[in-house]
Amino acid sequence: MEFESEDDARKFYIEYARRVGFVVRIMQRRRSGIDGRTLARRLGCNKQGFSPNHKGTLGPEKKPRPSAREGCKATILVKMEKNGKWVVTRFEKEHNHPLIVTANGFSTTGDKDKKIEELTKELERQEQLCSAYREKLFTFMNNVEEQTEDLSSKIQVIVEDIRKLEAERQRFSHSR
Repeated sequence: MEFESEDDARKFYIEYARRVGFVVRIMQRRRSGIDGRTLARRLGCNKQGFSPNHKGTLGPEKKPRPSAREGCKATILVKMEKNGKWVVTRFEKEHNHPLIVTANGFSTTGDKDKKIEELTKELERQEQLCSAYREKLFTFMNNVEEQTEDLSSKIQVIVEDIRKLEAERQRFSHSR
């Protein structure tokens, strides 16, 4: 198979990937040592290879994200011929993971429905937690209000007792 340009080959493989059910990763490029032109390009499945294990040697260690790479071998290699055309020189069709075939090439309706269902369940769980916390908060606020009223009435009794004592003391000091 041949193409007029590297860009045409890339567009073709991306469209092929969308129809088949995977996402393209633009991988290697070989350049001319003379003028820097691209002579070859390798494109492949985004699940190609394995993610390197990066540990935080500089700065704080970050929580590792799950890798999308699964060691898939699906690739295409296109090289520019002397006539300027781009020719497929290697094509690996097989994937080692399930493909997701859809109109837009991203995920199936079933996947979307499953994600919506998961998120709905999580939302319900969070709403239940929120309701329980709200109930505890109302109970706490009612207890605080009851305690405040009780404390207020006790303080009122103490104030009245102090006034009585003060009045008696004044009567006692005037009678002397």
